[in-house]
Amino acid sequence: MLRKFVIAIVLLSCSSLTLAVTEWQKIKRPISGEPLPIGSYSNGCIIGAKALPLQGEGYQVIRSQKLRYFGHPEMLEYLVRLGKRVKAAGLPTMLVGDIAMPAGGRFATGHASHQMGLDADIWLKMGGMSSQQALNPTAILMVNRKLQRVDDRVWSNNQTKLIQLAATDPQVARIFVNPAIKLKLCQTVSGDRSWLRKIRPWFGHDAHFHVRLHCPKGAQYCEEQAPMPAGDGCGAELMSWFEPKQSSTPAPAKQPPVLPILCQQLLDSPEKQQWFAE
Repeated sequence: MLRKFVIAIVLLSCSSLTLAVTEWQKIKRPISGEPLPIGSYSNGCIIGAKALPLQGEGYQVIRSQKLRYFGHPEMLEYLVRLGKRVKAAGLPTMLVGDIAMPAGGRFATGHASHQMGLDADIWLKMGGMSSQQALNPTAILMVNRKLQRVDDRVWSNNQTKLIQLAATDPQVARIFVNPAIKLKLCQTVSGDRSWLRKIRPWFGHDAHFHVRLHCPKGAQYCEEQAPMPAGDGCGAELMSWFEPKQSSTPAPAKQPPVLPILCQQLLDSPEKQQWFAE
């Protein structure tokens, strides 16, 4: 058993598809204890995660078979609260994608963050589905990737309102969207624009947006992300995302960071087999 743990630690420093990543994905139930996010959004884990009910007022969880609807209680409360605001605003049902795995941790593919239960993906496609349809839904791309602009054939004020409702909750630290979506919001939002500061451009994110919450109060092992720049982010900073990319030598593949000690201890725990049980 000790030899396996040594191998896991070695692989953790040598490969992006590590045994540690695979171990997190094998965990099928939350680790019991008081809710405790550990590490950073892109290198951590969570004790005491809870499951978001698959359907609630104004929202629905999609692709539940992937077991990615677990998170810190504050994230679940946020999503439930947002669902109620969505319904009260007369918007179609909000579709909740990935939050985190039962114990958080690294994914083999698809996400660099979502590791502490404080990140959540919300689809820009809206509207309720049958339970069967929700297992394998089809996303709608909101951006013409060639033109790098929002596709007005599928974008509507519903998407703008949904993002605004999501951003105006005080627990939200930032929301990641495709640069073209940020540009669309900068060009069309009138009145109170203060919430636009939280909307940050990032690659991808053309069919969903990514909500990130602040570390909960008293969460001593949770690393808060650096503060955002001042202003609404609608100027030169945003336009730089649309400048032609200069050819350069590809950067070497990044090695995954060493896990926080507490997260590694969880993987090394003799009690871990109970978390793998279906």
